[in-house]
Amino acid sequence: MAGKTTTPIGLPIKELEINAERVASYLCERLRRYVFEYAGKRGGVIGLSGGIDSATTAYLTARALGPEKLFCYILPTSATPQRDMLHAQSIIKMLHIPEGNYEIINIDDIVRMFADRLGVDSPVIIGNIAARVRMITLHAQAAKRDCLVIGTSDKSELTIGYFTKYGDAGVDVMPIADLYKTQVRQLARYLGVPEEIVVKPPSPALWPGQTAESELGISYELLDSILYLRFDAWLSEEEVSSRLGVDIEVVEKVMRLVKQTQHKRQLPEIFRLSARSHGSDWRYPREWH
Repeated sequence: MAGKTTTPIGLPIKELEINAERVASYLCERLRRYVFEYAGKRGGVIGLSGGIDSATTAYLTARALGPEKLFCYILPTSATPQRDMLHAQSIIKMLHIPEGNYEIINIDDIVRMFADRLGVDSPVIIGNIAARVRMITLHAQAAKRDCLVIGTSDKSELTIGYFTKYGDAGVDVMPIADLYKTQVRQLARYLGVPEEIVVKPPSPALWPGQTAESELGISYELLDSILYLRFDAWLSEEEVSSRLGVDIEVVEKVMRLVKQTQHKRQLPEIFRLSARSHGSDWRYPREWH
């Protein structure tokens, strides 16, 4: 990426500021009704990574459903930093999650079994296997406890496809998925997530040393500003470049990520043959159930 790649002064843009109190109240009410009334489930299951997204989602879910209705699982591999483990455990303690509602399950053996059996040695492929093993584990625990799997993805990473298909995105509900990463940080501070977690460089930790911003080559402050101006404010790529004072190539790179990962944000394509195929035709309002 040529030209200006650092975060310009004044980012994130002021349009990304939220009323965290109102957002928290709304999301808690929606999540409470979705889990208990719409789905008729006992509670929620969350995979705690020790990062800001899962921490914020855990704080939100505990507030919405009550800590006794929240079940947390820490699912490390050998690539998981010790700091993340400590942060995840501290969240469980701070939220007063009851004993019996949380567990640490090392998934190294399961991931290694898949990799060995399939003859895979690519760190990226093995990392994606780990993400999918985590999701299998969470869904198994959710089924055992009659709960929903609560997703922890944010809008920034969903929009550019920075997630594992059928892995961390394979959940039942995503309460913070319409908040960009910089907005999640605002909500996290309001909810009381420890500052060391809020400011920690985000990382999927699928392999040692991985960080999101170094992998993407752009800060979240700049990424979120580009995404907001392009998709929420409907500015052209040239207008976004001018408004933010960054080279057009930076904006174009982000747009390529969005376009190339569209398939990850949709259900599998169904080639229609009948008058009514599954997909948008079957999105009934709640009262029709």
